[in-house]
Amino acid sequence: MDFSLAPEILSSTIRMSVPLILACMAGLWSERAGIVDIGLEGKMLAAAFLSASVAAFSGSAWIGLLAGVGISVFFALVHGYASINQRGNQVISGLGINFIAAGLAVVIGHSWFKQGGRTPQLEGAARFSPIDFPGRDALFAMDGIGRYARILLDHTILTYVALAVVPLSAWVLARTRFGLRLRAVGENPQAVDTAGISVARLRYEAVVIAGVLCGVAGVYLSTALQTSFVRDMTGGRGYLALTALIFANWRAWPALFACLLFGFLQAIANFMQGAHFFGIDIPVQVFNSLPYVMTIVLLAGFIGKSTPPKASGIPYTKDR
Repeated sequence: MDFSLAPEILSSTIRMSVPLILACMAGLWSERAGIVDIGLEGKMLAAAFLSASVAAFSGSAWIGLLAGVGISVFFALVHGYASINQRGNQVISGLGINFIAAGLAVVIGHSWFKQGGRTPQLEGAARFSPIDFPGRDALFAMDGIGRYARILLDHTILTYVALAVVPLSAWVLARTRFGLRLRAVGENPQAVDTAGISVARLRYEAVVIAGVLCGVAGVYLSTALQTSFVRDMTGGRGYLALTALIFANWRAWPALFACLLFGFLQAIANFMQGAHFFGIDIPVQVFNSLPYVMTIVLLAGFIGKSTPPKASGIPYTKDR
């Protein structure tokens, strides 16, 4: 491995981590309120498809962002209705959203654009580009410093939003009345209800926040990280985000580092394509599988004891 590529790999690590961070924070909000959200993958996929489609039609990435977040929140509300009002199985509801989103995105995409489920290539204002900071180009042109400056300054606005969501989530959940009540709902909803606070309302607010974050994650995939929507472009990132959340023991800051680890493995996979060791060509699939191998390792018990919110996945019934 060429260590001179370290700045490029670190910059790529941040880019690859962004959808994981947003999806992981979405899962954090939802599960802290007691709602298991297996549907992160589906909501991201739906947001990626609709945002790319609307951006292609309108020529505006921001309108695409609104559409992507909107469809993700819609699916979040469906999941909330099934989980909160109907007291259904939250895992089944989440998996249903994943299957529906994956199927509809391809079928509708093929019907609209006749490109086998893909959306047209996005150019100009139809996609998010790196922010043009004052003096950015001059800094990037400097020998040595320029390559390292790109690690933090060569990103779109959605990247900085994702990085800001982590401390904001940690602060709100730990220091504000709303966050403490939401965490209490995930631990002991009966006590919250006894205090005269609506459990259903708090859980709906949590799933809506999760829907917004998932939507931004999907929008980032199709309008910032790539230039169009392609079939199954989330590539299991929703499940990786859930693994990072479990690994982090449902805490925001450790979740950030877990997502950066997965992002680093994905970046390594991209840079190691065509690599060979001791004269043996290593198939690219070996490197692409690294994040998923790490997922299996973590879930196999190497992460130590993880303690989810006590009421996670348990429908609340007022008369119990």
